[in-house]
Amino acid sequence: MPFLVFFIILSFSFYVFYKIKYVRSKRPMEKKMLNGKSSVALGLFVALFGINQLFLYHTTITYVIAAVFILLGGFSAWVGFKAYRHHVPYAIREAEETK
Repeated sequence: MPFLVFFIILSFSFYVFYKIKYVRSKRPMEKKMLNGKSSVALGLFVALFGINQLFLYHTTITYVIAAVFILLGGFSAWVGFKAYRHHVPYAIREAEETK
């Protein structure tokens, strides 16, 4: 599925982008917010990779491993989104105080 490959590459690119921003950031709340964003991107990468495997191979082992990837990626994206949503107001306040 070419569109899945596009989204897999896109989510991995966002993961790398946010990790680079995380390393370069000096503010602690901004770091936590960026860590949440990168967790969402990594979770989407893993989940989409699992979905893509379902279309490539049709064996029982593939179904089991793909299910694990989809569940693990979905959980990681959900936890990352909750962390991001929790830290956004603090990061905004931190950015306003440092200006």
